[in-house]
Amino acid sequence: MAIVTFTTDFGTQDGYVAAMKGVLLQSAPDATLVDITHDVAGHDVVAAAFALAQAAPYFPARSIHVVVVDPGVGGQRRPIVLDDGKQIFVGPDNGVLTLAAAAPYTGVWAIENTGFLADSPSSTFHGRDVFAVCAGRLAAGAEPNEVGPRVELQGALPLQGGHRRDGDSQFARVLHVDRFGNLITDVRGDELPAAPRLHARGERIIGLSETYESVAKGALLAYIGSGGTLEIAVREGRACDELDMRRGDAIEIVRTPEA
Repeated sequence: MAIVTFTTDFGTQDGYVAAMKGVLLQSAPDATLVDITHDVAGHDVVAAAFALAQAAPYFPARSIHVVVVDPGVGGQRRPIVLDDGKQIFVGPDNGVLTLAAAAPYTGVWAIENTGFLADSPSSTFHGRDVFAVCAGRLAAGAEPNEVGPRVELQGALPLQGGHRRDGDSQFARVLHVDRFGNLITDVRGDELPAAPRLHARGERIIGLSETYESVAKGALLAYIGSGGTLEIAVREGRACDELDMRRGDAIEIVRTPEA
């Protein structure tokens, strides 16, 4: 039985998500449907990519992940299926799949074959008429390479590649601010030096903490989060407000230990 997930910026007030599920179930009535989130801010491709990356690795192998955060719907970006050898992703080629899918990819295919599209696809609702139709066919047993020609992935997130080094320092970029105000960066724990010193907006955070209880209430702390990357928080507070930092801002990591 196929498992299909959905990540969109549609919300649940309208019938858009239900329409997608209805279309998919016409082809795969026994599929298990799971909502990752429909609360991504409108057109926020980076937030959608991050939400998908948080959840997709924990699904069974060959789960199908449908992502529709698509500000370029109907334009030049291609609808694609991406197979990374573990999971299958269906969505626009605008970078939204690149955090969750593990390169090197088994293959990327443009969704062009008519059997994987609605009869008269709307130019403004590819979620229903392209991605849901395609995912339904895949859930019913079709193979990714049947959807259309093999292509190279073109879409990229504007924040990818933010992690850099400069002399004795390296710089992490804030990739996501979660609902608690924690700053989640693009630097993995295994990329950090021993006894790092962190600087953000002139504030100094020395070393890494294991838990929030390692510091006093209201204090800044750094730690390796559940996703394996460096995070900055304020115990029982909001680091994004304390440091006035948002997605894309840099945190300096000094490689030499404190003298």
